Formats: sequence, C-alpha cells, structure tokens
Amino acid sequence: MASDTDALQTGPQIPIESFPALDALSGCRAAFVKRIPGIEVTNDKAEALSRLEIVHTEARRVIGMGDWPFVSAEQVHGNRVVVIDSAISKDENHAGYDGFVTNQRRIALGVYVADCCAVYLVDPKTPAIGLVHSGKKGTELGIAPKAINEMKQRFGTKPADLIVQLSPCIRPPHYEIDFAARIREQCSDAGVNQIHDSGVCTACDLNSYYSYRAEKGKTGRMLALLGLA
Repeated sequence: MASDTDALQTGPQIPIESFPALDALSGCRAAFVKRIPGIEVTNDKAEALSRLEIVHTEARRVIGMGDWPFVSAEQVHGNRVVVIDSAISKDENHAGYDGFVTNQRRIALGVYVADCCAVYLVDPKTPAIGLVHSGKKGTELGIAPKAINEMKQRFGTKPADLIVQLSPCIRPPHYEIDFAARIREQCSDAGVNQIHDSGVCTACDLNSYYSYRAEKGKTGRMLALLGLA
C-alpha cells in the first residue's frame, strides 16, 4: 500500500507518490503526481490541465522521462487501448482512447485521473507495459482485462507474469460503487496473480489528491506515469 512515507517529495511543488511493487522492478519507471499546492484549478478540465502542465512536465524530468515522447489519451470513459509497437519520436495524444500498451522503451505513458483509477500493468519478462484509465464506465467495459489481452496477443505477455498496480481512486462511502474491487477481480480473472492496490480514497484527502466528486467537477488532475527505461 502506498502512503505518505512512500511519497517522494522531489520539490515543494511536485509531490510524487511511488508504489513499492513497481519500484522493485528494474527497467521500469513509474510515478503518480499528486495534488500540486498553490495552483488554482477550480475551472474546466482543459484550463486546469493547462495550469498543471509546467509542473507535470517537470515531474517527468525528475523521474528520468524528460526527453522521452509523452503519450496521452483523450480519455472518454471507454475501453479502447492504443497499441504502440514501434518507436515514436514526438508527443502524441490519442482521441477516443483510454489507455495504452507498449513494448517500446523510452516512451512516457500518461493517464490523468481525479477519482478514476490509473491501472499500471507491467510484464518484466517480455518486457511490456500498459497504463489505462478505469473509472465506473471503463471498469464496466473491462478496459483493464482488454489491455491485458492486448499485451498477451501483441507481445506474448503471460498474465501470470504481470504486476498490476492500482492508483488512489474514489471509494465507498464517498462513491456508491467500489470499482477498484471490480478491477482487482477482473485482473485476477484474467490470470494475474500479483495485484497491488494503493487502498487510498481520493475523496478522503483533498490536501493530497484531486477529487471530481468531492469538488463538484471543479478540480485538477493527478498524472500517472509509466515507461520502460
């Protein structure tokens, strides 16, 4: 379980949370950029992300991804997953998608969340990785097991080799559905044995996390980052 003692305070404005299960893997870089103090985000999503961009960019530099292409998605609460199986040289944003899988090194995958769960998928043997945005709708549509299947079909990943990490997300009683529990079940049903959950509720700690539900839609976004070095 991630906790404040696991958070890497890389600077007064960049609180980066780490996950022990992913930190233990060589050749993998993972981070979760938490709430950024001092930045006003009580506006629409586009404006909030614009205000957070300079800090999120610096966070990528701090964890060693500064010169890597940054790949993001539109995040439409669906289950479409981008497969990146060749090198890219510039930043990309994929309309209509909610996650990615890749076997390419030195690409920074990024997912923004503010109650939804960022699901990190790491196959250290192939190696290959995936990162998906799974909230209520994405979980109902099975985006995490779909990404696992894509890794299996495209890269030869064996689900039993995967390490799965769930980020902080909203949980009962602050939300009526425990979609984190459903994601864990989905991954287990897909054959994953190593499933780690931060266990943290975003709506419970507004000093550390943004919460779309608790802040009535006027808030920022955390940034989940994952890449193969």
